[in-house]
Amino acid sequence: MAEFGAFGLVRKGAAQAIGAEDAIERLRAGRGLPETVLPYGNGRSYGDTCLNDAGALIDMRSMKRILSFDAESGILTAEAGLMLSDLIAHVGPKGWFPAVVPGTQFVTLGGAIANDVHGKNHHRRGTFGCHVVSFTLLRSDGETRHCSAQENVELFRATIGGMGLTGVILEATIRLMRVASVDVNEHVRGFSGLGEYFDLAEEADANNEYAVAWLDQLASGVNAGRGFLLTANHAEDGEVYASPSKRRLAVPFRPPLNLLNRWSLTLFNRAFAWSKARAEGVRRSSYQSYFFPLDAVRHWNRLYGPRGLLQHQSVVPFEAARETIPAMLAAAREAGQASFLTVLKRFGDVVSPGVLSFPRPGYTLTLDFSNAGSATYALFEQLDRMTVEAGGAVNPYKDARMGAALFEASFAHWRELEVMRDPAFLSDFWRRTALQLPAQADRGRHAAE
Repeated sequence: MAEFGAFGLVRKGAAQAIGAEDAIERLRAGRGLPETVLPYGNGRSYGDTCLNDAGALIDMRSMKRILSFDAESGILTAEAGLMLSDLIAHVGPKGWFPAVVPGTQFVTLGGAIANDVHGKNHHRRGTFGCHVVSFTLLRSDGETRHCSAQENVELFRATIGGMGLTGVILEATIRLMRVASVDVNEHVRGFSGLGEYFDLAEEADANNEYAVAWLDQLASGVNAGRGFLLTANHAEDGEVYASPSKRRLAVPFRPPLNLLNRWSLTLFNRAFAWSKARAEGVRRSSYQSYFFPLDAVRHWNRLYGPRGLLQHQSVVPFEAARETIPAMLAAAREAGQASFLTVLKRFGDVVSPGVLSFPRPGYTLTLDFSNAGSATYALFEQLDRMTVEAGGAVNPYKDARMGAALFEASFAHWRELEVMRDPAFLSDFWRRTALQLPAQADRGRHAAE
């Protein structure tokens, strides 16, 4: 049975869902639709950007055909419901790979565009939207529009990172990246603190296609900020065959309590640090283990128990990072909150065409917490304040609770999307944030500032 929820499992999604073919027929005929709809990919957004409880979801997963692929140019056209896992399996043997991949391969092509996802190589390739050539978009007026950097440009820019609010992406054409193999040569390097990491990060980006840091969020005292910098480049003589992960391991049900608590995470962090310390240096890694390590366990998010998980992802400018990032980690420790996955990456200055793209020059910190109710929400409000005071932003498609003021502080140009939003398309996130703000900016106040 198809599931329609968000990955954080904090709440269930809308009970009403419409199949893609049925919804497309109704849109084209201008009849029989609920008051509001929202395209639904594979539900990998953590919060409610993919939910529409007051309306209906359009399940896009049946529209997954690859329509064309030019193995000479790396240009691929496919339906919006195609999973990145299947895309990689198709193009990998021919010497190609998506220019940008997020932390899971189980996202749809349409979802990758709608969230303008980023990966471990933003410093070189920017976001997923930077590699979108064009797409066809079906609106509630029944008309299909071809959108690109030359045609329907404003709609093109609003749809990339537009969280599904501009219409249904039917198919998209993207530009892939030529690679010698899908495997990577991974270099593992430990660092004793965040100061050492920041000293390494810029050089690591300059010399590598991919770079990401894992942090031991629970480490304190002299060990605070310790972790490992994981850099990688595609191997010249590695494997070209790619296939979707079979995921032999699975969490069959949600346990009655949170299994990823402070004590279990302390043990996990020690084991992870020990394994990485043993692997320091250069080694060959499969694309699955480097890009998508958590995909190996199906439904791993269930380990957070009945309340689910909340993720906080922020980006702060370069000039504020050395002060703000350690302070955010300290705040989480002092609040007694344990983050299962704590990741730090450096964003570059490649500008996305998307109006609401999250990445911008600076460092992005990702923290995963078990939902402990008011205590976790209070911590998140503190992290929000620290982010905004540093001149940064909070990621909407990783969010389940941000307020309208924080959204506006993070995305000053959100009204450009609202202007292009299809009136029949709406999400719970947009109701909770943008629609609580005035449609016109307070020009006098901003001028005075």
